[in-house]
Amino acid sequence: MSLPRYPKYKDSGVEWLGQVPEGWAVMPLKRDLSFLTSGSRGWADNYAEEGELFIRITNLTRDGIGLDLSDVQRVNVPDGAEGSRTKVHPGDVLFSITAYLGSVAVVPDNTESAYVSQHVALARLRRIHLSPKWAGYASISVIGKTWFDRQSYGGTKIQLSLDDIRELPLPVPPLPEQLAIVTFLDRETAKIDALMAEQQRLIDLLKEKRQAAISHAVTKGLNPDAPMKDSGVEWLGEVPTHWEVKRLKFALSSTKAGPFGSALTKDMYVESGFRVYGQEQVIPGDFSVGDYYIAPDRFAELCQYSVSPGDILVSCVGTFGKIAIVPDGIEPGIINPRLMRLRCSPGVFDQYIVDVLRSSVTFEQFSATSRGGTMDVINIGTLSEIWIALPPTHDQQAIHGYLMAEIARLDALTAAAESAIALLRERRAALISAAVTGQVDVRHLGASESA
Repeated sequence: MSLPRYPKYKDSGVEWLGQVPEGWAVMPLKRDLSFLTSGSRGWADNYAEEGELFIRITNLTRDGIGLDLSDVQRVNVPDGAEGSRTKVHPGDVLFSITAYLGSVAVVPDNTESAYVSQHVALARLRRIHLSPKWAGYASISVIGKTWFDRQSYGGTKIQLSLDDIRELPLPVPPLPEQLAIVTFLDRETAKIDALMAEQQRLIDLLKEKRQAAISHAVTKGLNPDAPMKDSGVEWLGEVPTHWEVKRLKFALSSTKAGPFGSALTKDMYVESGFRVYGQEQVIPGDFSVGDYYIAPDRFAELCQYSVSPGDILVSCVGTFGKIAIVPDGIEPGIINPRLMRLRCSPGVFDQYIVDVLRSSVTFEQFSATSRGGTMDVINIGTLSEIWIALPPTHDQQAIHGYLMAEIARLDALTAAAESAIALLRERRAALISAAVTGQVDVRHLGASESA
């Protein structure tokens, strides 16, 4: 999209903002504020299944000015002034002030009764100089991001004060011009959002196809004409007649969970010696990272937990499904308590077992047997009892080869879709910033059907 520039520009008076169109003013948000506040502590005591909306920073979108109410908390509003003070009105501009700085939302006209949390600032405009949507778009643009980055404080916990919101410098065109630009941005960002949603649907579909490809291959094989038999296991269904159906433990020569309790604690770690492998290696599949070691004498005590090339390491707490095969050339070491080590029996191909463990067939069995509250915990007993369909070794290898190629193809399509979303997001941000800083002139496009 090629857009014209304004005929004349002037210095904005703000060094990092540069020039703005002639006829625009630059002023702090406080010049048009009628009210500014943030929520208070203690609302968690009023959380309820039914009640008023309670807007938190997670409800403020990251690169738009809409409210995301897909995951919303509700509260019973306390009596008195506190409830009245923190109630939102249509057109209020909401700012995240303790995390995700730059996340902003403008409250739509049709929003039901709602209140803000302590982490959200609520700005109500007089609308003499600023329209709410203009202030919202300017706040998520390069203007807001630059200002909030400069003003944030708090060390590891980044925060903004209400004064930082008050002093936010904004370019201010005449109100009719603001409304025309906002109309343009509403329309164009909606188009971009629709394109991003299409790409996200494609990513979701590719994930489903990826999982379906794995699950089909490890239960039905690669020959669609192979004679089938009933496996006798609900999760497996029919399998090729020449395959065995057995519990996982009968395909393994050994299983071992990491050391329990006081057998291995962080105060035992030293600067060099024998490596301690954990989720930090298994989740990314990178055995070169990490710097936890134990001394040789400790390794001698814990050698039953040692790892060797070809071992299958399984994350068993919180992130089940993250699995890695120990590569050749690693430093000698042991697993930590968050891993399990599997060693395959002769004739069982380790990569095939990994494919099985990553399949929905396995996850369905785990969903019926896992425990652990908010974080699923899989133990050796649970894992060992999983039913698998085991073809002859040459079929195992062929299935893995097919899956490597198919997954690579699907992953490439997924990466392309993710790249498209990233480019669209960049384009969206650039368009907003260019429009609200006056680097492009879209006044006459606000009322047109398309740009």
